[in-house]
Formats: sequence, structure tokens, C-alpha cells
Amino acid sequence: MQFERNAFYRVKAVAEMFDVSVNTIYRAIESGELDALKLGTGKGTLRVPGRALDVYVEKCSQAAYEAFVTGNELAAEAADDTQVGEVA
Repeated sequence: MQFERNAFYRVKAVAEMFDVSVNTIYRAIESGELDALKLGTGKGTLRVPGRALDVYVEKCSQAAYEAFVTGNELAAEAADDTQVGEVA
């Protein structure tokens, strides 16, 4: 998956790209797994930088690979928790 590194994406657009719920993306942001920028004051608006999506996909791919190669149940659980295709 290729993302424009200098672009900023809405949370809804990111959820649609990964075919997951908006809540899944918000959880990834809240947990620190996915970086986002808050724009404005008060409640503000969240935008996800394209470079952050590249990093997130790489982390998810690495976790899934480690779980597959090692057969480690704990690694598999971690991959399930961070997998890009996770559905809420």
C-alpha cells in the first residue's frame, strides 16, 4: 500500500483504506500505535500523516511475520492486536 508521505488523511478515509471501522483507527491513535495530528482548538480535528501510515503498516507487517515465523502465541496475539486488517 502506498501513501503520499506529505499528505494528511482523515480518520474516516484511513478506516476505509484499511477496511476497518473508524473506532479501530481511533484505538490505534489512542494507544500510540498510529501517529496523528490534532488541528485546531477544543475538540479539534485529527489528521493522520501519510508517513505515519507507512510506519504503522510496517509495524503491523513485522508483528504478523514474527508471529508466523516463530509460532509464538504471544507474538500472534500481539499481531492480532495491531494487524491492519483488524475489524472492531
